[in-house]
Order: sequence, then structure tokens, then C-alpha cells
Amino acid sequence: MSSDTVAPAPRSGFSPAQYAICLNGIVWRETLRFLHQRERFIAALVRPLVWLFIFAAGFRQVLGVSIIPPYEVYVLYEVFITPGLVAMIQLFNGMQSSLSMVYDREMGNMRTLLVSPLPRWYLLSAKLVAGTSVSLLQVYTFLAIAWLWGIEPPLIGYLAVLPALILSGLMLGALGMLLSSVVRRLENFAGVMNFVIFPMFFASSALYPLWRVKETSPVLYWICQFNPFTHAVELIRFALYGQLNGISLAVVCGCTMLFMVGAIVAYDPSRGFLARRGGPGETA
Repeated sequence: MSSDTVAPAPRSGFSPAQYAICLNGIVWRETLRFLHQRERFIAALVRPLVWLFIFAAGFRQVLGVSIIPPYEVYVLYEVFITPGLVAMIQLFNGMQSSLSMVYDREMGNMRTLLVSPLPRWYLLSAKLVAGTSVSLLQVYTFLAIAWLWGIEPPLIGYLAVLPALILSGLMLGALGMLLSSVVRRLENFAGVMNFVIFPMFFASSALYPLWRVKETSPVLYWICQFNPFTHAVELIRFALYGQLNGISLAVVCGCTMLFMVGAIVAYDPSRGFLARRGGPGETA
């Protein structure tokens, strides 16, 4: 009998448990970072609460809202803008997460993450999931405060809106991730954030129904219609009342895939924007 032994073939790929460990580590890191930055949590709530408590009270009589889907009766202005403020929380959180990616790239932490043997697309996706998870905590805290203010959607809506929040959070986080691959320096990102956040927010249905916009400016109406943030707001609005807006769902899913693919390509050192800078840790 031969004494020769056959060496075991080297393993290729990673097991589901290894992928799960990686995802858990990235999500836990982002959660700890968020919990340690209490100012970030407070700022995420103060911004929409100012709009809800002050702006809505001042414009309640000026900006009346007629009966439009998904509402079956006339609603107060603060009820109408609540879904838009929820989406605003996710928009700012997506930009804040992308800001942290620019910071990590300058400090060299991004290089440590991206040189992992796990696929780059999975690492970026895990980062995106972590940012979305943080935004959910902010959103439900805001909805709890809004409920105390008298904004009471159906109880089933708090559960039905969860998939919509996940999809919109992924879309806005992927957009921020794509922007973070373009911005070279940390100090330049604030200008980019303002250039993206405010046009997206104000040129949408977050603060006023689109039929009013159409009466005033048909051009602005179509700009709002082509704004992905509008569809994120409408997806959340309908889901909060137990309904589904199919067009908004399709737009949000499509934009999420488009932004995510763009971010993955941009963070590819051989093909994307980072290829022109010498890698994710370049700070020149």
C-alpha cells in the first residue's frame, strides 16, 4: 500500500459565516461610532423637529393640503410633511456616512478595509447596510416624537414603512457613497453636500404636494418628478399609511442599483476614480 498522501485542495471563496462576521463587524463599528457621537444623533433629530414644530406651525394656514393619495381626508400640513422629514433624516445620514468614508480615506482606515480578502462589492455593501441601520434608529426616534406631537399614522404603518425606509436608506446611502468616491479632500465635501442635499430636498414633494408645484411652474414640476428623492418621499408616505406606490418603488430600486454599481466601479482601484489617485488611502 502506498504511503503517499494527497494534500487537501486549498479552499476557495468564503463561507456564509465569514461573510456574516464581516457584516456584523462593520455594522457594529458604525453603530458604536454613532452612539459615541451624541451630537450627531441630536443634530439628526433637531433638524427635522425644527421644521415640524416651527415651519409647519407657521405655514399651516398658508399651505393647505387637499385630499390626495394616500390620505382619505384633509390632513394638517405637519402630517403631510412628516414623510418628507423622515426622508430628510435619511438623506443627511447618507451624506454623513459618506463624509466618514472621505475621512477614513484621508486617515488611511479605508485602505485597511478595502485590502480585506473579501470582495470589494461586499465590503461596500456592508458599509451601506451599516449606514442604513443607523438611519432607522434616527427615523423611529423622530416618529415617536412626532406621535407625541399628534401625528398618528395607523399603527400598522410603523411596521409597513420599514421596507420603504430600508430601500430609501440604501438609495440615499449609495448616492452618498458614490459622491465620496469623487470628492478628493475632506474640506471639499461640505460644499458638495450642500450642492446635493438642498436641491434634492426642496425640488421634491417633501414640503408641498406636486400639484401645487405644477400650478406654479410646470418646469419645476418635471424636475421634481425626475428627482429620486421625490420618489423616496412618496414611497415612505404611502407605506406609512399601509399603501404601495409602484412607480416610486421601481424608481427607488432602480436608482439604488445604479448608484451602488457606480460606487463599486468608482472604488475599484483599476477602473474607478481611485485609480487616478493611487488608491483609497491617498491624501494628496
